[in-house]
Amino acid sequence: MRYYIIAGEASGDLHASHLIAALREHDPQAVFRGFGGNYMEAQGMELVRHYSDLAYMGFIQVALHARTILNGLSQCKSDIKEWQPDVLILVDYPGFNLRIAKDIHLAALCPVYYYISPKIWAWKEGRIKAIRRDIDEMFSILPFEVDFYEKKHHYPIHYVGNPTLDEVSHFRAFHNMSYTEFCNIHHLSDTRPIIALLPGSRKQEVKDNLPSMLDAVSRYSKDYNIVLAATSSLNSTDIYKTILTAHNVEGLLTLTDNTFELLSHSSTALVTSGTATLETAIFNVPQVVCYNTRAGRFVNWARRHFLNVPFISLVNLIAGKEVVPELIGNNNMNAQTLQSWLEKLLPGGAERDNMLAGYRMMMNKLGSPGAPERAAQIMLTLLNK
Repeated sequence: MRYYIIAGEASGDLHASHLIAALREHDPQAVFRGFGGNYMEAQGMELVRHYSDLAYMGFIQVALHARTILNGLSQCKSDIKEWQPDVLILVDYPGFNLRIAKDIHLAALCPVYYYISPKIWAWKEGRIKAIRRDIDEMFSILPFEVDFYEKKHHYPIHYVGNPTLDEVSHFRAFHNMSYTEFCNIHHLSDTRPIIALLPGSRKQEVKDNLPSMLDAVSRYSKDYNIVLAATSSLNSTDIYKTILTAHNVEGLLTLTDNTFELLSHSSTALVTSGTATLETAIFNVPQVVCYNTRAGRFVNWARRHFLNVPFISLVNLIAGKEVVPELIGNNNMNAQTLQSWLEKLLPGGAERDNMLAGYRMMMNKLGSPGAPERAAQIMLTLLNK
């Protein structure tokens, strides 16, 4: 079969790559094409356009790059119709993907599947109308989404488990480097624990969050290894170089496209909200969740008046309570507040054990690995009908 897949950010690229592997295992003649990233391409998908060309967040950034986004939408619609896939599989990224879904549904070209639901339970719940109309099958990866879709909106979905469990399990199965080996390879002191900085995969996220992270950890550089998780999709923009020059941290190491290796050896982390918060929790690393924007006051106001959920991090949403602190907006997300939380979460800190206990409770709710395999089996059963 011919599968067209669209992912619009780093986490979607990773999740989609494992789905591709699972589909190919059951469909050896499978052919893949689409919009995505390096992981999807490494699994043999023909990459039409890299997600980094279109990964803009926030109203201002989207408005400034509207022409680029519209050109991307037009290119994608035309390419799908020309290629004639047997199924279109969308991965999160709702602002782009729901527009594509509408067009392909109207053309009655092929079934439209959604793997990893848009977070409409938090924002823009009205999108349920478009999902009902344009999405043939929804594959959910968060346990609380079942009640949201099926009980609240009477829209049946497939809960397949969370693919991040599979990704971490797969990494652990093939990587067993000791802490000393890791430090020797990267010229770090193996007598110092690691504080990891995960500022996100989008340029604007990095610009808004990394400076405060660096200012917060600078005082710890003599007693801890400070390591920044970078992404190769942003290396060409010089964004890291610019920020690191302005906010120098002695001895800081930058690791590119190696976040799992970093988390597997980290003691504590500062993490921009997103899938990385869940990855950090699965690796059992205490964390502070950071989400700052230049419109910080507006974000805090919008959170109180428009968001339908009490938390922004996946860890807290899955747990159903506050397990990790969430520092949101420029009033809360600053170096002083970050330092205060770091003190509580570093080895021996007052809140470290409580957070680790919260992680165990969250893991029980997530269930077992196997999400890509379960999703692939259901998809193929439906398509073969």
